[in-house]
Amino acid sequence: MRTFRQLSFLAAATLLFASPAIAGTLVVLNKSEADVTFLNADTGREISRIPVGDGPHEAATSPDGKTIVVCNYGGREPGSTLSVIERNGRRMKSSLIKLGNYHRPHGIVFLSDGDRVVVTAEAEKKLLIVNIRTGAVEAAIDTDQETSHMVALTPNEELAFVANIRSGSVSVINLVKKELVKVIPTGAGAEGVYVHPTRPEVWVTNRAANTISIIDTDSLDIVRTLDSGRVPIRVSITPNGKHALVSCADSGDVWVYDVESRKKIAAIAMDAEAITPDERQKRLFGDQFEESPVPVGILIEPNGQRAFVANTNADVITVIDLETWRIAGRMRAGKEPDGMAWVD
Repeated sequence: MRTFRQLSFLAAATLLFASPAIAGTLVVLNKSEADVTFLNADTGREISRIPVGDGPHEAATSPDGKTIVVCNYGGREPGSTLSVIERNGRRMKSSLIKLGNYHRPHGIVFLSDGDRVVVTAEAEKKLLIVNIRTGAVEAAIDTDQETSHMVALTPNEELAFVANIRSGSVSVINLVKKELVKVIPTGAGAEGVYVHPTRPEVWVTNRAANTISIIDTDSLDIVRTLDSGRVPIRVSITPNGKHALVSCADSGDVWVYDVESRKKIAAIAMDAEAITPDERQKRLFGDQFEESPVPVGILIEPNGQRAFVANTNADVITVIDLETWRIAGRMRAGKEPDGMAWVD
């Protein structure tokens, strides 16, 4: 891979895995520390830590598992870069892609070719297609909505669904034609979005409305609206397609839905102690959620046995057993963990 202009503190930086073959590595983005922690997913032991840009929020792993791309959202100053972390055997190195006039990159998904990622640019109301090998922004497609935050793709990669927080909507974009197809009003604060792995539907969390919208990916109509816990902020669906997990930032729990019946079958309290009020004032959400640990990011491991939930105001990752729907353990990464990725 061509090395782009690297972050000054990463010049010639190379890190070693503690072991040449670690099965199951959880990659955690620490927003307050501008770095990424690699954790052994079984023991929670830190393998390594790599600096990235300011305010890393979301990440994606390439289909071959060798490349991780991190969106550097920024802090008070809008970010406009992606960090590309490459694994070569036991070694990892990080380089930087500059997005030029596009700012606040957030939601990200790899395309199946392994060379390109689809990334939201909140500030410009765009969905970008970025070639991580050349560093080029190959397309910038209008979402026509405010605060285009998260993105999910249909399995054939024809359609992208972008959740727009301020507009309370989802923009449907045809990636083949590179054009906006439809804007679907879903509910106030539309943020989390996830395409079902086998059913023609996409789930959207509306954080200010405390609802979940289910959209038919063929008709592009809302077919069901569900109630949720307070401030549903992310949604993820198990690999077998049977259950949907929704992190509720304010109520401090994860709601579990049976996909077929659309019924809530569990509400799992995170039971994690929030950081102090003084420390909360320095974080993204401030004291908005008071004593809630603020569960946000959800990552379900490929075998579907466990889910990892980033409790961003408790600085812990809560591990959920997906057979018993009980907390199986805790892991620590860095300050204000949020987005996560998986490496086999």
